[in-house]
Amino acid sequence: MRDCHVNGHMSMRRILQKMRSGFLVISLFLFAWVCGPAAADDFEPHERILSTAVAHMESEAQRHHHSRFDVAVEPGRLDSRLRLRLCEEGLEGFLNSGASLSGSSTVGVRCNGPVQWTLYVPVRIAVEGEVVVLADPQPRGTVLTPAQLRLERQEISGLSGGYLTGIEEARNMVLRRALNGGTVLTPHLLEPARLVQRGQEVLLVADNGSVAVRVRGEALADGARGDRVRVRNLSSRSIVEGVVLSEGVVGVTM
Repeated sequence: MRDCHVNGHMSMRRILQKMRSGFLVISLFLFAWVCGPAAADDFEPHERILSTAVAHMESEAQRHHHSRFDVAVEPGRLDSRLRLRLCEEGLEGFLNSGASLSGSSTVGVRCNGPVQWTLYVPVRIAVEGEVVVLADPQPRGTVLTPAQLRLERQEISGLSGGYLTGIEEARNMVLRRALNGGTVLTPHLLEPARLVQRGQEVLLVADNGSVAVRVRGEALADGARGDRVRVRNLSSRSIVEGVVLSEGVVGVTM
């Protein structure tokens, strides 16, 4: 190992120190390193490594975010002293499981032969597109209508809480808290409108296709469309469980 260097100056020990510091993340098979003098043509150009990383991430990120968003990938910097054996069979980009497809991430670049090495390149992915924002300030509990919403172009890398891409996704949803105009709406800021409230008199509907029964009941819990709630039948005083169908209406199975 004493005679193995990168560009004749950088020892294996220094490379490992760089790896531990987070400056360079790299995994190499021993024979990928240049031992002794070598011509410049024997080294893999940094430009080709970076372009492979960028192209692979652009493809994966664009597929993930679909055509409604624009994706731009900027590679990080490789140590100028890094020298890897020329990859005669061509470079291959890949992503590890769980790799982020927006913001800061890393892309793997590897050579499978005749030398074998793997390098992780840091990248920054900018993703821009139209998302739903609140047009004007609204108080908590507001039931949203399309007139209160608009689409606005945003860089979504920093939207850790998610986002909505269509105004219909927010129609009839309720604000969990007061928000300022221009706020990007995320799923965590919204909840379905409560069509049934605890203590409210509701209509219990049972329909098996041939016979339909409708009786009055008292809701024992709040519920949005599709929620299961318990209801007390006001005629028999029995408690049944049903599904909220619409405002003040709960369907039960006969």
